[in-house]
Amino acid sequence: MNKIIKIICTVLIIPTFLICFLMPNSMALSPSSEPTYPGIDVSGYQGNIDYSRVAKAGIKIVYMKSSEGNSYVDSHFERNYTEAKKNGLKVGVYHFLTARSISQAEHQAQFFVSLISNKSIDCKLAMDFENFGNLNKKQINEIAIAFINKVKELSGKEIVVYSNTYTATYVFEGEVTNYPLWVAQYGVNQPQDNGNWSSWVGWQYADDGEVNGINARVDMDKFTKEILLSDTSEIPDVENPNSGGNGGNEGGNHNGNGSGNNGDNNSDGNNNENPRTKTIIIKWGDTLSQIALDYNTTVRRLVELNNIENENLIYAGETLVVPITNSNIENIYIVKRGDTLSQIALNFNTTVSAIANLNKITNVNLIYTGQRLIIPGNIVNEDGCMHDCGHKLYTVRSGDTLWSIARRYGTSIANIVRLNKINNPNLIYPGQIFRI
Repeated sequence: MNKIIKIICTVLIIPTFLICFLMPNSMALSPSSEPTYPGIDVSGYQGNIDYSRVAKAGIKIVYMKSSEGNSYVDSHFERNYTEAKKNGLKVGVYHFLTARSISQAEHQAQFFVSLISNKSIDCKLAMDFENFGNLNKKQINEIAIAFINKVKELSGKEIVVYSNTYTATYVFEGEVTNYPLWVAQYGVNQPQDNGNWSSWVGWQYADDGEVNGINARVDMDKFTKEILLSDTSEIPDVENPNSGGNGGNEGGNHNGNGSGNNGDNNSDGNNNENPRTKTIIIKWGDTLSQIALDYNTTVRRLVELNNIENENLIYAGETLVVPITNSNIENIYIVKRGDTLSQIALNFNTTVSAIANLNKITNVNLIYTGQRLIIPGNIVNEDGCMHDCGHKLYTVRSGDTLWSIARRYGTSIANIVRLNKINNPNLIYPGQIFRI
């Protein structure tokens, strides 16, 4: 009997051991050092950023997009660089690589370096290579290392590889993995082990953060001191371990995983950085009384929040802090002829499933004219605009790919994916509507 028990135990133990041995990716990837520092990465998508408020919110490092492909310069690169440096933030830059050959990679490296050659960069130069088209694994790695080597040769600066966990595990290999990793993985307490890198110097833990001074969702990051160039002075203040990435007392409102406590502060004081507020952009024709009505608040409260001297003098294009209450986080929309849930969700920067769940809709293809729908979230979107101002709407046609759409509109696959919350970039279908 004892012999039988021993055999059974052995049979059970061996598979368990093999599973543990063969699944290193179930383990966590550690930071290269402690402590870590709160950071963000931005592009023209975030618009004009108030970096003085960003710095007060506790952010220490900002990576900014400089360029993409062979000739595209990010519309806000110069402003982002100047303002971030002015406000004492450590600056890094990244290039979105689209090369399909070694020669194209080297050309894009030259273009990238030409844009930053006269700038004082604090952090390692980042390669963002995530759109591979029809390239195989060998070609991807050859192109990546060609870009890295040329950037190093021309700039004399160190490089960091930006990658999501899947690509870090199954695509990148060889020489590419000798360079430090800035990994992207959301919804986890720690990034997953990928089997190629032993640690990370940067971790992008959310793509829907909110930070004071930025009127759009933003990527949230944590960085170690190894993200800095070797000749850069160290970051003076460490991240508060209890802040979860907030890093300061100014109430940076990070909605992504790893975010700090946004709290339920309902104070009526004059604190412009109250985490229960949202920044909007004043539009032509707006009045404080109308804005107060839209946000279920009072003119007096708006005056207090924004230190307004004359309530009759507000100007289009200026920012305004408005309170967020339980009564203004949902809106009613009356369905019009020709409406679809996908179009409505797109217009209000939400999802079909969110609207369907809130309204108990069992068939998302069945809505009718005059139907009242509860819309989650504020009507005013991250850009401070009603509906989709600033974005084109494109209806997918037969034969379209994200790559062809991105090329047609002079944008990137990453931007389209981010704007439209696309889970699988390889699965799009005719009739689908995208914000561009």
